[in-house]
Amino acid sequence: MTKVITYGTFDLFHQGHYNLLKHAKALGDYLIVGVTSEHFDENRGKINVLEDVLTRVQHVRDTGFADQIIIEDHEGQKIEDIQRYGVDIFTVGSDWVGTFDYLNQYCKVVYLPRTPDISSTAIRSNMFQPVRIGIVGTGRMAPRFISEAKYVSGAQIIAAYNPVNDAESFSEFRTHFPSLIYETENYEHFLELIDAVYIASPNETHYNYAQKALLQGKHVLSEKPLAFTKRETQELYDLAETKNLVLLEAVKAAYCPGFQELINVAESGRIGEIKDIEADFTRLAAENSRERTDAEYGGAFYEFGPSVLVPIIKLLGTNYKDISFHSIFDTSGVDEYDKMDIYYDNAMASARTGVAVKTEGQLVISGTKGYILAQSPWWLTKHFEVRYEDSEKIESYDPPFRGDGLRYEISEFIRKIIGFSRNGYKLTAEESIFMAEIIEKYTEYKNKQTSGIDHLN
Repeated sequence: MTKVITYGTFDLFHQGHYNLLKHAKALGDYLIVGVTSEHFDENRGKINVLEDVLTRVQHVRDTGFADQIIIEDHEGQKIEDIQRYGVDIFTVGSDWVGTFDYLNQYCKVVYLPRTPDISSTAIRSNMFQPVRIGIVGTGRMAPRFISEAKYVSGAQIIAAYNPVNDAESFSEFRTHFPSLIYETENYEHFLELIDAVYIASPNETHYNYAQKALLQGKHVLSEKPLAFTKRETQELYDLAETKNLVLLEAVKAAYCPGFQELINVAESGRIGEIKDIEADFTRLAAENSRERTDAEYGGAFYEFGPSVLVPIIKLLGTNYKDISFHSIFDTSGVDEYDKMDIYYDNAMASARTGVAVKTEGQLVISGTKGYILAQSPWWLTKHFEVRYEDSEKIESYDPPFRGDGLRYEISEFIRKIIGFSRNGYKLTAEESIFMAEIIEKYTEYKNKQTSGIDHLN
């Protein structure tokens, strides 16, 4: 019996997929089809897949060509599968000619002709109109957002809004992106041009911009913090739900596939019961930066607090018993360095943030059987290790990471808008609201600590 194996994502199953499987089946007596998992697709940078793996498996099964269907979920699996199943022929479409020649040492490699003028990418384009996105704010995040959005199918940046039209950042941004539509005075007119907005303006403006956008029927992706109080954040999510709109808070770590893998490993019981989490996020910001000069809305905790809260919330939840803050403030009232301690019934967590103090910046998750160590920058999660009492026993994970990570949150945003990412588990509304609650508690602490500083009175 001649065994044949082929692989694919098989998203939005079309005639090209059908023809490939038909020809693959004709090469032998027994056809094995590998369907990629969502996690594997994300890890290799394919972030525009719309259908879940079970749906895609069913597409393949419905053709009747596959004698066996398996899931491809990691790099190097093709060699493993060829050897495990005693495969005689490996085959894929001709658009991959030469890519898999290295498999010739294990079996025969055949490249099948692909069906012309048809692809999942083309079907996606025909099924869904591009989401027209406008950017609010033209500082350092805006150019990165445009660069990363190019890798997300269905995202189209068409406009930018900045009310300070003589700002240096605005002038430089406009020079680099002359094809965008620019608005400097009328935010409502700007919203009429777009379907969704990405808010990357100063922290204190996020809530108002988001609220106005939602009221006008626009989807919102906002940089953190979404708002400074639990009430305002709850209000925004309620408004989005009422109007059937997507609202996401752009805490980059939450959307990175490597971070999701880290959380899954932690929750799997590999390190036992989780008892402690230490999360650091520090960066030496320029002395003239907003983070170092804005005593009311800048500082370390507002900048990085949401990020360090994500692993704590994901693994320990929101039902804490007590919380405390300790900060080092400069003479104007900017928090240069903070430490936060959160206590649960049977666990605890601490986090450090800084804009003028540098720490290792690692994430440590401690359990009853071992611990997970993700070194800086853990919020991008390119590498982490599971370690045990036996110091020679180390399990290493190196999830692929593309670009600077923004493409993953943009992808989630687009998928939710077009209806292909429903539950939003990567960062839920409840988790975002809880972060706002902690930010509000920090604000109360900060105001007490800096009440004697003239700059804030």
